[in-house]
Amino acid sequence: MTDMDGVLVHEGSIIPGADAFVNRLRESGTPFLVLTNNSIYTPRDLQFRLRNTGIEVPVESIWTSALATAAFLDNQRPGGSAYVVGEAGLTTALHEIGYVLTESDPDYVVLGETRTYSFEAVTTAIRLVERGARFVATNPDPTGPSNEGSLPATGSVAALITRATGVDPYFVGKPNPLMMRAALNRLEAHSETTVMIGDRMDTDVVAGMEAGMRTVLVLSGIMRAAAVDRYPYRPTRVIGSIAELVDEI
Repeated sequence: MTDMDGVLVHEGSIIPGADAFVNRLRESGTPFLVLTNNSIYTPRDLQFRLRNTGIEVPVESIWTSALATAAFLDNQRPGGSAYVVGEAGLTTALHEIGYVLTESDPDYVVLGETRTYSFEAVTTAIRLVERGARFVATNPDPTGPSNEGSLPATGSVAALITRATGVDPYFVGKPNPLMMRAALNRLEAHSETTVMIGDRMDTDVVAGMEAGMRTVLVLSGIMRAAAVDRYPYRPTRVIGSIAELVDEI
């Protein structure tokens, strides 16, 4: 399993060696999933974006926090309703499990990623949670990357809603082991024979570790080598980029 942003690509540009790594996985018949906490895009959208950078990934090999959230809601309350703050990746996933998207007494408020958070939409979410809607968020990431610097992400906006309502969300995406177990089931794999590759200690590495996998931290994304020792846990390996793993497959 590998994260996408910071491991394979960074803001629309390929990280050198990522195409060779994925090609080697496919040529060797090694089962793999590209995991992302980003809920903005559908798997088909992400496949197209990766293809434009030179990386060819089958759509069925992409697992997003939006898909994991939809699977969770379908298990908890099939055929339910939700008020969604997010983009097509999340709304499409919920439509596909038969959810109704509404502002009228929804079962859930579901918060996902968007580059254009609306104050009006967040206000509606706060009022619905105050009236009893259950609060679910796709992932706890506080910031996301951009060419100009950090952007507020789902975790930050969730904190705003929590501060206003006193209600904590249930986060489905990494590092929740729920997303990792669902991904393992999708691969029909066992944690002891699976590796998680990521660029974040607080999501990728801890999620892989808690799911019983070996973990590889790449320094091509958000994490710097000097910061690794600040965490109470360590990855199995730390490498510069995914290019260093090509010859090990």
